[in-house]
Amino acid sequence: MSLILLIEQILNGLQFGIMLFLMAAGLTLIFGVMGLINLAHGSLYMIGAFCAAAVAGATGSFLLGLIAALAGAAIAGALVELVVIRRLYTKDHLDQVLATFALILIFSEGTRWLFGSFPLFLNIPDALSGPVTLPGGIEYPLYRLTLIIVGLLVAAGLFLLISRTRLGIQIRAGENDREMIAALGVDIAKLYTIVFALGAALAGLAGALVGAIQSVQVGMGEPVLILAFVVIVIGGIGSIKGALIGAILVGLTDTLGGIFLPELMKLFFSPATATSVGSSIASMSIYILMAAVLVLRPTGLFGARA
Repeated sequence: MSLILLIEQILNGLQFGIMLFLMAAGLTLIFGVMGLINLAHGSLYMIGAFCAAAVAGATGSFLLGLIAALAGAAIAGALVELVVIRRLYTKDHLDQVLATFALILIFSEGTRWLFGSFPLFLNIPDALSGPVTLPGGIEYPLYRLTLIIVGLLVAAGLFLLISRTRLGIQIRAGENDREMIAALGVDIAKLYTIVFALGAALAGLAGALVGAIQSVQVGMGEPVLILAFVVIVIGGIGSIKGALIGAILVGLTDTLGGIFLPELMKLFFSPATATSVGSSIASMSIYILMAAVLVLRPTGLFGARA
């Protein structure tokens, strides 16, 4: 493998990881603050993608599509929290899993009713289409590079929000002792709604950004949700830094594993068998990574020590 191809694949893994971070960050905020297992988070990712595709298709503006994705997912998240999730905080995790699984079915059928069963397509804006030449003569798609930059900017904004703002102080306090901050006069119900809407908006943004490089279709959020759960287990529940590092590790492991493992297996098997075995191991590589992290750090890389 040439050095240029290796760097391109590393960038692909980084871009994939950054998009996973946008999903995992909202999920870890919701679980960390509320203690809620939200299986419907992937549906909010799907809602963001459909809102972006519909608005961009109607107006011809990719930027308006992104704004619609953020607004649509945030509003859907706030409504879900007010109508359904608020009744689940005192329930055990099994009730939360069943209720949010029901939301997946409702959102999937509702989306199919509104937009139909056929995929929608979100075009990359002209200003971001085509390749860009990086140092060393490496040509890389400008849109994918933009996704990396946008994701890192969002990560920096989240770090500042959590560490430097009054809302961030309340979120961190809510993770540690929600009864105490309620006793100090913080409207805990309002805080929960804000956190849920913020997490939903991040998922919607991820769906909109990824929707331009793959088809927008019903059920697109569930595979990403599984990977987001892997990310927060690796990074540590409730940790934004852990979500970022975990997402990048998962993205690089998934992308590079699919390339190197089939080649490595050729040392032990025939080419046809090596490709099959290597691809099978590559598909399991992120779960092997998760298991290795849990053996060394049961609470995740940046989770609170037990």
